[in-house]
Amino acid sequence: MIDSYAKLDDTKVAIAAAQAGADVVRELYGRRLDRIDKGAGDFATTADVEAEEAILGIIRAARPDDAVLGEEGGQQGADGAVRQWLVDPLCGTLNYAVGNMLVAVNVALRDGAAAVADPFSGEVFASDGRTARVRHRDGSETPLEPSSATRLVDVNLDPPFPGAPGFRAVDLLAHPVFAERFRPRVVSTTLALAWVAAGKRAAYVTDGGDLSGSVHFAAGIALCRAAGCVVTGIDGAPLGEAGRGLVAAADAETHELLMSLIGSRG
Repeated sequence: MIDSYAKLDDTKVAIAAAQAGADVVRELYGRRLDRIDKGAGDFATTADVEAEEAILGIIRAARPDDAVLGEEGGQQGADGAVRQWLVDPLCGTLNYAVGNMLVAVNVALRDGAAAVADPFSGEVFASDGRTARVRHRDGSETPLEPSSATRLVDVNLDPPFPGAPGFRAVDLLAHPVFAERFRPRVVSTTLALAWVAAGKRAAYVTDGGDLSGSVHFAAGIALCRAAGCVVTGIDGAPLGEAGRGLVAAADAETHELLMSLIGSRG
């Protein structure tokens, strides 16, 4: 089994790892799970921890020399490793803990392949860094094609709010032009980023710092970029040390309009 994983390319490793995590998340859904307090109202569950272990098992078997940054386990692997995997085993823990199926399993190789698995739809969104596609429950695959046709914009309203008072998500939602052109959604999981790449959302907006290396966002950002979305910080800067937060839009027109609203105080 170890040899079979070692023969996979990076994209297939990401897919296999995300699917392994999704299997755990799906299996444990609906059970009474222990909670691990992280402070400030945040917590993990047994499902988070076991899903991450399942993901790490695949990565260790396939790429034993790579480092891993996990949401639950932190930095693991050799210091100074050239390659690093970013793992969020259960994005949407609070949703999951209260019986809501809106969650994602995120696996990304920094500056490389990425996969986002939806444990309950069976979809796995994946990118090799150049192209993006979705693997359906029946095993068929289709390219990801962003579209703003839904007019649905997902906005992250979870604290903290480092951009305040210059940027407040609630101000964006209350802007009359936003209300005229878009319909807000708050799913509280970065699965919404995969939906932007797939044309199920017109855009996704969140406050924050440099999210380019975030275990929560890296896989979704990779999908959006490979699918051809417009991706910047909320300040319009490229993601990285100069950028902050995230605006991922299906097309340039949607991105331009959202940036104008973010920059407007009226």
